Amino acid sequence: MENNLYKIMVLSDLSSTTKETLKTTIEVAKIIGGEIQVFSVKRLTEVVDVDNQLSAMRSINTEHSVIDKKLKKMIDSISGSQDITISYSFAFGNIKNQISRYIDEKAPDIIVLGKRKNKPLSFIGDSITEFVLTTFEGPILIASDKLTWEPEQKLSIGILNGCSPSQSTRFASDLMLKVKKPIKSFKFVNDSEGSETQNILQEEQMVEYAFDYTKGAINGLSKYVSQNKVDLLFLDRESNNLNSQTTLETSDIRHIINKSKVSLLISDTRIQRLV
Repeated sequence: MENNLYKIMVLSDLSSTTKETLKTTIEVAKIIGGEIQVFSVKRLTEVVDVDNQLSAMRSINTEHSVIDKKLKKMIDSISGSQDITISYSFAFGNIKNQISRYIDEKAPDIIVLGKRKNKPLSFIGDSITEFVLTTFEGPILIASDKLTWEPEQKLSIGILNGCSPSQSTRFASDLMLKVKKPIKSFKFVNDSEGSETQNILQEEQMVEYAFDYTKGAINGLSKYVSQNKVDLLFLDRESNNLNSQTTLETSDIRHIINKSKVSLLISDTRIQRLV
């Protein structure tokens, strides 16, 4: 029997927020029909600090056992009665090379990254979030460490610059079934008459907010999204929407990731090339 479940890769640095990230991922898997693969990487230099080969192997084996037990305990404590398949694996070596290898071998449909202390995922100085954004063309979920999704919760969705998930994610139809109406649309414009305007689009069950695209606009957007109790903000990283007067730069997306307190869904560029 063919397995039609979406492959959801959770990239973890084994920090204290990993558990919350995994809880959010389980809810995503329930919504879209997915199986979860947790992957973690550790530099060899963090494990081995001696030149002796035998001692180095002992250190690696010891660390292997520690990480295996930690991952298994964490997953078992969360999965419980959940009818979701969760597997895990980890590797030692160059962080970015190991992540690239895993993505090539497993071909995930979506990657989930966590945040901690208002910063993107980082493995001892490496900006892994930015690395994944530049190397993985599929959808990426940045799971908030502040606001986690509850079981069976209807999601309040915000979209930025007018491009909805249905235009650039393959699992959009499943996701949209869990959406709380109205959808909140946030748009940057270059020539609005005020600092912010509101427009209610009744036919589309959407409330639209327009902001001047000026210095400091990203900070204002992040606060406004939180105040409007948005659970998930959709970001289009390769906008082809003709209704939008501005296109987000890579630096804008990075800034939104850093400042936002809600979870972010970043678009699938492979789908956008076909539309």
